[in-house]
Amino acid sequence: MPTLPARFAEKRRILQLETLYDLALALHAQVPERELVDELLQRVVPVLDPAAAVAVTRDPYGGPRAAATVGWADAPPSGEALLADPLWNELLAEGRLLVRRRRSFAGRDCSEVIAAPLAYRGVFVGYLAVIDKEVRGEGEEPSFSDDDRRFLDSVAALAGVSLDSLRNVERLETQRERLAEENKALRGRLVDEVAGQRIVAQAPQMRRVLEMVERVAPRGVNVLVRGESGTGKELIAKLLHLLSGREGALVALNCAALPESLLESELFGIEGGVATGVQARSGKFELADGGTLFLDEIGDMHPTVQAKLLRALQEREVVRVGGAKPIPVDVRLVAATHRDLEKMVADRDFREDLYYRLKGVEIELPPLRERRQDVPHLVRHFIEEFCRREGIPVPLLRSEALALLMTHDFPGNVRELQNLVEGAVSLAEGEVGADLVRSLLGTTTATGPEALDLDTVERRHITRVLDLTEGNKTAAARILGVDRKTLQRKGF
Repeated sequence: MPTLPARFAEKRRILQLETLYDLALALHAQVPERELVDELLQRVVPVLDPAAAVAVTRDPYGGPRAAATVGWADAPPSGEALLADPLWNELLAEGRLLVRRRRSFAGRDCSEVIAAPLAYRGVFVGYLAVIDKEVRGEGEEPSFSDDDRRFLDSVAALAGVSLDSLRNVERLETQRERLAEENKALRGRLVDEVAGQRIVAQAPQMRRVLEMVERVAPRGVNVLVRGESGTGKELIAKLLHLLSGREGALVALNCAALPESLLESELFGIEGGVATGVQARSGKFELADGGTLFLDEIGDMHPTVQAKLLRALQEREVVRVGGAKPIPVDVRLVAATHRDLEKMVADRDFREDLYYRLKGVEIELPPLRERRQDVPHLVRHFIEEFCRREGIPVPLLRSEALALLMTHDFPGNVRELQNLVEGAVSLAEGEVGADLVRSLLGTTTATGPEALDLDTVERRHITRVLDLTEGNKTAAARILGVDRKTLQRKGF
């Protein structure tokens, strides 16, 4: 039959093993380092019965990060004092558990001190120490036993792993926050530049538009972009796609550029053999699978195609022209128009159910005359971009010329301003002055009903450029940024 001291020692070993097990589970929790240090003392003190105990960790710069003490009635030692004690330097030198007797520690005279380093993979981040064993039971030794030292060493080893894991998590969280800030900055750059084209947005109206784009882009909701011609609807569609995180492509189609028969096959594809010489071809929906489909001038879509588009959006599948097999598609739709869809719905020129399907979120782009604050920034950008592209020096822009641009209404919006600026730079001789801008704008301002008609404004502008180039269509086409054949098609 075991003696009383032997039974007591056996119970103590069982308690130590149970505590180690519980501590291993507790240290898995991701808690702040200060709480972890407190947890160590709460687990160690009831098992080892020291008169006092300390635990301290340091930061990468050598200063205290977390400290806990037990057994000091008045003025417990600070973290700085614990790391300044010679015992810490001895632990660093030895790299293992130390036992010291009859010495002073942290301003306290001690009969015995056991200290174990808190370390993992050779990195020392602090230590755990117990001071002077309290005798609680009959037959118990008045000093820490070998079992006690092994227990303290095991606790310190477990804590070292947990501290390393905790600090790795903190580093990852810091990196995550840094990456989030970088992503935010990158999103800001995307707001400023989309596929090589800058979105200038200093005016509050445009900043609100871009903030809405950032909120909506990650969602799968369909978006209807509205605004006058030349306000930048296609750039907004590109930005929505870039910020969406969708892995597929952005596929664009101008609904006004194609007749009904071709528009249907362009959208949904066509099976081979439908007509002589026709080969099977994927439509825009299939090409945009996993990405974004941008339908410009949606208000010009024929009612028959509207019905098939509605079905494709509802069923999330398309059927090719001449085919019978449905093809599933995952497409986020962005539509754009300058037309009054509400009036078209009332006149039965546009399907009401398709209108509400498209209008998941509506983004209205302000005309340039309502965001004149952006004009100087746009002018500067267009001048620098055009000169860089053409390899020519940047001319001086006179303040009188900029003042004229600031007062013009620009019925053609940003597109008209860009063409005008590029034309002015092409004709400038070292500087863009008021006379040159006035000649491009014309002697009258665009205030009458006829001047606000886009076709009239376009023809008037082309005529001015042709006058300035003395009828040279090639030079005029280069200034206008179009092909020479385009001028011929328009009757020039």
